[in-house]
Amino acid sequence: MSTHQLILKQRKELLAVLCGGGSAEPLDCVLDLLLAWEVLIWEDYLSIQVAEKALSYKVRQLLDVVYDKGEDACSLLLAAMNQVLPEEQKAGLCFGKECAEVGKNRPDTATLTLLADRPVLVRKLRDNIDGALNVLLTTGCFTIKDCDVVQLPVYTPSQQVRRLLDQVRFKGETAAKTLLQYLEQTETTRPNPEDKENHLSANCMRYQKKLQSSVAAQSHSLSTYGGTGHFSLDDIYTDGLLEVIDGSGETTMLGLEDVVGPVGTLNEDADTFLVSGEAGSGKSTLLQRLHLLWAREALLTNTFLLFPFSCRKLNAEHRELSLKELLFLHCCWPDRGQDEVFQFILDHPNLVLFTFDGLDEFKQGFTDEERHCCPTKQVPIPVLLFNLLQGTLMKGVMKVVTSRPQAVGPSLKHYLRKEVLLKGFSPGGIDCFVKKHHSDPAMARRVLESLQANTVLLSLCHIPVFCWIVTKCHQELLGGQDGIPQTITDVYLLVLQYFFQRKSSQPQGVLGKAWLEEHLDTVLKLGQLALEGLGASCYVFSGYELQRIGLTEQDVSMGFLIYCNDLSVTDCKRYEFLHITLQCFFAALYVVLNSKKNRSVIYRLFQPQYKQLSGLSQRCLGHCIDSSVEGVESRVTETLNLQITAQFVSGLLSQRHHNLLLDCCPTAVRERKAKQVVKSLSKGMQRHFKSIPRPVEGEKKSMHAMPSFVWLIKCIYEMQDSSIAQDTMAKLDVEHLKLTYCNIGPVECTALAYVLKYLRNPVGLQLDNNSVGDVGVEQLLPCLHICHSLYLRNNNISDEGIRKLLEKGMTCERFQKIALFNNNLTDACTQHFAWLLKSKQNFLSLRLGNNNITSQGVEQLAEGLSYNQSLQFLGFWGNKIGDRGAEALADALKNSTTLIWLSLVDNGVGSAGACALAKLISQSKTLEELWLRGNNLSPEEEEELSKQESRLTF
Repeated sequence: MSTHQLILKQRKELLAVLCGGGSAEPLDCVLDLLLAWEVLIWEDYLSIQVAEKALSYKVRQLLDVVYDKGEDACSLLLAAMNQVLPEEQKAGLCFGKECAEVGKNRPDTATLTLLADRPVLVRKLRDNIDGALNVLLTTGCFTIKDCDVVQLPVYTPSQQVRRLLDQVRFKGETAAKTLLQYLEQTETTRPNPEDKENHLSANCMRYQKKLQSSVAAQSHSLSTYGGTGHFSLDDIYTDGLLEVIDGSGETTMLGLEDVVGPVGTLNEDADTFLVSGEAGSGKSTLLQRLHLLWAREALLTNTFLLFPFSCRKLNAEHRELSLKELLFLHCCWPDRGQDEVFQFILDHPNLVLFTFDGLDEFKQGFTDEERHCCPTKQVPIPVLLFNLLQGTLMKGVMKVVTSRPQAVGPSLKHYLRKEVLLKGFSPGGIDCFVKKHHSDPAMARRVLESLQANTVLLSLCHIPVFCWIVTKCHQELLGGQDGIPQTITDVYLLVLQYFFQRKSSQPQGVLGKAWLEEHLDTVLKLGQLALEGLGASCYVFSGYELQRIGLTEQDVSMGFLIYCNDLSVTDCKRYEFLHITLQCFFAALYVVLNSKKNRSVIYRLFQPQYKQLSGLSQRCLGHCIDSSVEGVESRVTETLNLQITAQFVSGLLSQRHHNLLLDCCPTAVRERKAKQVVKSLSKGMQRHFKSIPRPVEGEKKSMHAMPSFVWLIKCIYEMQDSSIAQDTMAKLDVEHLKLTYCNIGPVECTALAYVLKYLRNPVGLQLDNNSVGDVGVEQLLPCLHICHSLYLRNNNISDEGIRKLLEKGMTCERFQKIALFNNNLTDACTQHFAWLLKSKQNFLSLRLGNNNITSQGVEQLAEGLSYNQSLQFLGFWGNKIGDRGAEALADALKNSTTLIWLSLVDNGVGSAGACALAKLISQSKTLEELWLRGNNLSPEEEEELSKQESRLTF
């Protein structure tokens, strides 16, 4: 079959793999190769990479352009895709006969070299973009504005490199030569990893191969949920959303390859990279993927040796060890030349990487009080670990650490090079994960359809561990008699039922209505182990502890506990729960179902800060207790886990699960515990309400909520009792509720809307700098009627989320202000805002800064603006409206009698647009400020316009 025919026959599949996961990187890499091979000319490239068009449009355009170029071009397109796509995405695709290597004469100009070497230059510049921009700036080839255009936070590091190459090419030969010379200089000064074999001994090379083999074997299968089946990591791994916040507060999206890259660096003298994310967000799996790609030499190619550590397993190491013993006993033992290999590690720290998974599960909190710098001296594990992280020991070695964000205190942050935030799955990621999990496309489609039909469940799936549960338990989900899960407790009861059903002796694994009662003995024993472990920061258990509790082989075979592959030299079998959240769930089951438990346990669970621990650890596992550990940071993780447990306790005691628990625990006992939970939640909320300061004269009464407030809200939601939510909100009297930087995702939005909809008076809801997304926006709709203002800056919201929000907003009389700075909005959203402005003549403020809106979008919005006679504030900072957009705005606003403030900073506005706006402000009787800084105006033009109109600000 000709390649022409292959393109046509496989068009749908080629479109799917290039759009898979929603990332533009595969398409960009293919375009790089086609430009380098001269399959595409620059005009073709521009016709494909249209800024405001969707990714699917660009891929279709590429397929059309290449198809029209003939057989050879189609053959090279397939060759490029074969080179770019990972193996798992190429399954089922045919790429035709292997092409001969594309050979071209070397270009005779620097600008042509930028095209010919584009794929290589993208890789080289990704880690050197700051240095390249600095050189171009100091040599006069670039202006500050050119640098800003390249480094817009909406671009990934690879996209920034491509913008840089495009800018340099248009600047001409001098700029191109300057860039190429800079790269040549960096190549000569950087140690070449490819030359390592020339100076490494045979023992070091042999050890590297053994370490790679060991790491590859450990990372090949998905370990986090290994007890429920064996998945190849290649087959199931799905990228999560990775973000980094720079010193100025700007957010940049990252790829896996950028975790240890320069983007987002805050402290260049530090060597520790933190990957932070909530429980279940995929931190361990991300690290596992990093390990596997290193072992295959597909990533971190400058790293010669990588040593992976699990902090929960280091907890069980009670011996004092030297650094040498830590590396060789816990990771990989050299067969020969131990001293030689260790000396190489000491001499070349820049070629070594340590990873520490789950620092939040380490029993002792970070401290920098005890200094240790001798690599051969034996010291306790905490001393060794903390001195590695702060760089006192083995300065220059890169360290990648994962942790929940709340568990990383100020003392450790002082030693971080940068912090990368893992935000779970995007909507495309959920789709990709479900399709990878189910080989049957029809089943995958049914699961996805059920998720789309239930946005509460969809919001849960943004957290990977919940997505795994829902996908794993799809039969119970699709055919469940108790309805679709609404809460996290519902989801975990689903997984409990699934595991018991797997082991059921009844025909076809059918469970009766009393399935929980039938397995109550197993549940209580696992619950006791879980709760005692949480109280002592113990997540790994020996066979002796299981035996002491009374757990049998049959109990273990249920699958909730899995064998822990401990790499240290020990013959002792160790076990751990499938996931920390599952340990919390069993602990909650024990608290609820054990009628003999101390009455004060529930009160302690809901105590503020660290008072929870005072009584819960008294009966915990003796081997885990270390009375010397009293650091605040060590208690934070224990508090977080107990808060998750309290959330499950709230859910289990809701009326929704009354019938399930009816015969498992006396009704009077459960009712007493439910009253304790309600009382504890009420007291917790009262503590927050009492902390609200009195408003300054002339300002609104405001409450800046803390993460513990969000936790209490989630507990109320788990109970699913509207009367509790009503009683709580009746006592909250504020005009503005601020929840910035609180890790608010779709799950939290569901809980917030459930409770806030019962507020008595309208409120301004500020959710800036969270992870709301489109699904989170949809979850907020039930409380939109009580919001007079909604602030959603930097929340990864797209046009689709705005469409749903504004459809609801048009029916909400009190809804008057919205701020959407730094999201993913394009021209498509402006038609919805136009309808809003037409229909709501009481709307006051619209701020759309730092999105991707062009003159076309402004022209759509202008129709609504011309009808509106209430808008006072309009913000378009950092878009691309140009002169045409500015003129459309000026014309639409010429009759406005309410507009006070207008910002068009950094919008590519030239003199024509500025003159139209100057005319607007001279005619307006209400407009007080017009901001035009950072546009395409010369100093002379700015001065002349300022003389004409003093309210213009440049």
